[in-house]
Amino acid sequence: MSKKDLGLLILILVVGAIVAIINPRFLLPINLANTSNLIGLFGILSIGQAFVIITGGIELSVGSVVALLGTLFIDFIAVRNLDWPLAFVLILFLGAIIGLVHGWLITRLKLQPFVVTLCGLLIYRGVARFYTADGTAGFAFGQNFPDLEFLTAGRSWGVPNSFIALIVISIIMWVVLHRSVFGRYLYAIGKNEEAAKYSGIRTGRVVMAAYVICGVLTALSAIYFAMYTRSISPASHGQFYELYAIAAAVLGGFSLRGGEGSLIGVILGTVLLQELQNLVNLLGIPSSLNFAVMGGVILIGVLVDQQWGVFRERRLMLDATRKGVAGQAAE
Repeated sequence: MSKKDLGLLILILVVGAIVAIINPRFLLPINLANTSNLIGLFGILSIGQAFVIITGGIELSVGSVVALLGTLFIDFIAVRNLDWPLAFVLILFLGAIIGLVHGWLITRLKLQPFVVTLCGLLIYRGVARFYTADGTAGFAFGQNFPDLEFLTAGRSWGVPNSFIALIVISIIMWVVLHRSVFGRYLYAIGKNEEAAKYSGIRTGRVVMAAYVICGVLTALSAIYFAMYTRSISPASHGQFYELYAIAAAVLGGFSLRGGEGSLIGVILGTVLLQELQNLVNLLGIPSSLNFAVMGGVILIGVLVDQQWGVFRERRLMLDATRKGVAGQAAE
């Protein structure tokens, strides 16, 4: 665990202790379970965003993809009577295709990630609304899918299965990011894409793979959100979820410049965000301030990241100067 991660963990514990003192309901099992469930839902989303951010990119269409794929998943199993395992795989495949298209436009046609994903944000939301005729996608009265509901919205030993899924995915993605050649390539591209290209890394393929990973994890999150809400209004479902994911990644130490961050950090960032949301609810702060809190958190995270980078550069320059002076004195 890095110093950034440790500092974030301490902040989470301090904020949690303060909230628990002010309102003891924070520590009630039902509140902790609900918070853990939301951490699982948004954590899966945030990990996907982190894989894109580490390359120096951004994925702004996350919320719209959640709305579109969630709508399609409910339609597949509730209206078209598709077997849910097949629908599950199909949605993941569609998520991968969306990520592949984004990666192709960015790496082959050299479009800016901001432009590509902003267009995606508008397109997918519009398609979802058109697909439902601006209506609502949901389950009919009495429709049940016991196995699917247990897998996505159930609990094991009192722990939400969405949170358990987050832990499993986090372990796998930690190995991919921190213990694989592919992970080292991601960091190298984020630090300096040109240098990575000249060192023999196929940067285009690696970046495309990052967007595919983000697309698959977003699709998985879309299924979990669909089963959690059980009803989707495409006009509002998933709105601003991309901000939650970006904020979690930034708080976790992922630099928007790319090349920095740890998977543990993004999980801790997700925990802190949901803890702050819980604080807003328990302390009676108007829910209309939720987005103000989110914007403030993102701003603070970016400022801290920027100042930390400046401080580190100054320290490296100072160390180099001292070594140079010491070397001259020795001569």
